[in-house]
Amino acid sequence: MLYRIGECTMFEYRPKGTCSTKISFSIEDDTIRSVLFKDGCNGNLKAISLLVEGMKPQELIGRLKGIRCGRRGTSCADQLARAVEKALSPGDPPG
Repeated sequence: MLYRIGECTMFEYRPKGTCSTKISFSIEDDTIRSVLFKDGCNGNLKAISLLVEGMKPQELIGRLKGIRCGRRGTSCADQLARAVEKALSPGDPPG
């Protein structure tokens, strides 16, 4: 799902297989901005949000895609990478 706040387009993604229940972010001028996670490991997700702020989308995908949490086949970081991939796919916004 995507929505606009003023001049900014925000993407909203419902992660699968993680403790977080929603990821919101924007991509402005080919740069990741305003990453927010709902639920999940509060400290770790705040850290991820700060670390990816200002990163290029393809760099984020390259660094985070495939990271696993315990025995799960995914993680909040992996789900963020998947959300960014979907946001970059024409006609297939995150959902």
